[in-house]
Amino acid sequence: MSADAGSVTKAGVRPAEPVRTEPSLGSRLARWVSGGAVRVFLIVVGLFWLVPTVGLLLASLRAPEDMAADGWWHVFTEPSQLTFGAYETLLENDDITGSLLNTAYITVPATVLVVVIGSLAGYAFAWMEFPGRDWWFLAVVGLLVVPVQVALIPIAELFGALGIFGSLTGVILFHVGFGLPFAVFLLRNFFAEIPKELLEAARLDGAGELRLFVRVVMPLAGPAIAALGIFQFLWVWNDMLVALIFTDSGSQPITVALQTQVRQFGNNIDVLAPGAFISMVVPLVVFFAFQRQFVSGVMAGAVK
Repeated sequence: MSADAGSVTKAGVRPAEPVRTEPSLGSRLARWVSGGAVRVFLIVVGLFWLVPTVGLLLASLRAPEDMAADGWWHVFTEPSQLTFGAYETLLENDDITGSLLNTAYITVPATVLVVVIGSLAGYAFAWMEFPGRDWWFLAVVGLLVVPVQVALIPIAELFGALGIFGSLTGVILFHVGFGLPFAVFLLRNFFAEIPKELLEAARLDGAGELRLFVRVVMPLAGPAIAALGIFQFLWVWNDMLVALIFTDSGSQPITVALQTQVRQFGNNIDVLAPGAFISMVVPLVVFFAFQRQFVSGVMAGAVK
């Protein structure tokens, strides 16, 4: 066989070359999508997405007469218009400052309670045996599809009978109740992925369930808890529907206070602009502070 191959070579016959096929349309599109053009496009989209935020910031740093005269973009040609007078006016408005404190009083307890109770319940559903565990978990998952609007009137009547309607306590309890199903669902799925051998080793060392939860499970659940905390914080901080119904003038958060200012005074932009920016920038600070943990928590369980 080698002799025949040599004779073919001596005869000048070249071996057949592999057939080159043109890349398909799909492969060319995938190559283009993964290239730099799409990255540039996404950067441009991101910059356009930030325009309202930048505009609100610059508007809050201008005097009311300047804002009535022209648009906020004129500040780039006339930087002398920038002033902190609107924020000074905001700090002198007792309704706005009080509503900011009310927002913190509502958001922080509602977030902490959901994280703590959701963590305990998620661990119980993942690693503890009790009668009807799977059915109870299915009931919790079913609560995820219950819309908030369905429960507004019944819970308002219940809070009225308990004497907590219009108070901060009622708003906190409402947010905790509707935040727990998602918290239990998220943390239970995360806890279920913890290696069973790790928990058994801790039990062999004499750790009880509470110590096991605090010393072993909770340190591993940092990303999932950070993701849950950010979700709950953003939902409660930006809520307006529940606050409109369950708060009064002394317990209203910043979202309701700004809406009230718009209804009462149509031209007090010097209060509305800085108030709206502060209301928006606080969740952004929280998100960017825990961004890495948030991404890790969202991706938890995506890859086996």
